[in-house]
Amino acid sequence: MQGSAGQPSTGWGSAQPGAPGGPGVQQGTPGQPGPYYAPPGAVVTQAPPPRNRGRGKVVAGVTALVLAVGGVAGGVGGYIGYQAADSSGPVTNALNAPPPAQQTGSAPAGSIEQVAQKVLPTVVQVQVSGGAGSGIVVSSDGLVLTNNHVVESAAAGGAIRVQFQDGKRAAAKIVGRDPTSDLAVLKADGVSGLPTAELGSSGDLRIGQDVVAVGSPFDLNGTVTSGIVSSLNRPVRAGGEDGSQATVLNAIQTDAAINPGNSGGPLVDMQGRVVGVNSAIYSPNRQGSQAGSVGIGFAIPIDQAKRTAKELSETGKATQTVLGVQVTDNQEGGALVREVTAGGAAEQAGLKPGDVITRLGDRPIDSSDALVAAVRSRAPGEKVQLTVGSRTVEVTLGSQPVETR
Repeated sequence: MQGSAGQPSTGWGSAQPGAPGGPGVQQGTPGQPGPYYAPPGAVVTQAPPPRNRGRGKVVAGVTALVLAVGGVAGGVGGYIGYQAADSSGPVTNALNAPPPAQQTGSAPAGSIEQVAQKVLPTVVQVQVSGGAGSGIVVSSDGLVLTNNHVVESAAAGGAIRVQFQDGKRAAAKIVGRDPTSDLAVLKADGVSGLPTAELGSSGDLRIGQDVVAVGSPFDLNGTVTSGIVSSLNRPVRAGGEDGSQATVLNAIQTDAAINPGNSGGPLVDMQGRVVGVNSAIYSPNRQGSQAGSVGIGFAIPIDQAKRTAKELSETGKATQTVLGVQVTDNQEGGALVREVTAGGAAEQAGLKPGDVITRLGDRPIDSSDALVAAVRSRAPGEKVQLTVGSRTVEVTLGSQPVETR
């Protein structure tokens, strides 16, 4: 996401029998005394060969270079030997060293460490038959915000327990739940004086902002992971691709590791303020195995979650913001209106079947899920501007009670 090299030349030749200069071959001119064969008894005085000045200089230079290299090598070798002999002093062993001084200072402001110290006491593990999730303590007398899908299996009267960071446990019951926003509020029994989470605002989040997730992934209570806000206003079906538009969330996307068991736990900013409720993860299809984090997790924005949690804690029921239309994807982009609810917000604003909605306020609408998510991110009674074809329409959003099974 090499080439080859030829064999190197040695620079040395070898004489072969029968070759010029090889053994057994007479040198010189026949009939004349040669350098190797002379008449018997003669004293042979061989004149020295003529001196080749150029070659002599080259050979001398090579010899000098060899001597110089040899001298340096000898010096280096001697120095290394001296160093080795000189370093044979006392041996230091890290295993025998005393431990460092214990950390006593406060965690740096704005650090993950400081965020964890602040948030961990306000996060609980929510235990139900056959599984567990996470929750956020929102009142000192035991109100806990979590996901609907964490406690849905116990809605018919199954046992629910919450475990606090200090290991204490308490029985809990469902105060109210909203399957369409995937939120629920629990009440822990017999507790008081609990540390509570500080709720921030999701309206001013920025892509790239640092965030921290806290929860109990795979039953590992009190796990802290960190990452960034990867995207905002991401339409996500809480039931995956098989879910209906009734479960579409207007989600914060993050790459902080979120795994099964993190659901219902907080996503917090670097001041330790809750900005989202961790709810879902994207995972490639893996048959026969439990999904795990691939760096794409989703949280319900706290602005929406806070509004719903307040309704659930006060009345036991939730209301859902609605536009009063049924929509489907338009092939050229946008949300195609198929049906308009009689007397609803859309009809009062003049919308008709066949209209295509391409913006809500300053938010582009490229699909039907995007419109549903955008509407649910607003409060009932809020006025919004819709771009419908080439015109702009003002709509006062309506509401309807959420039915639970």
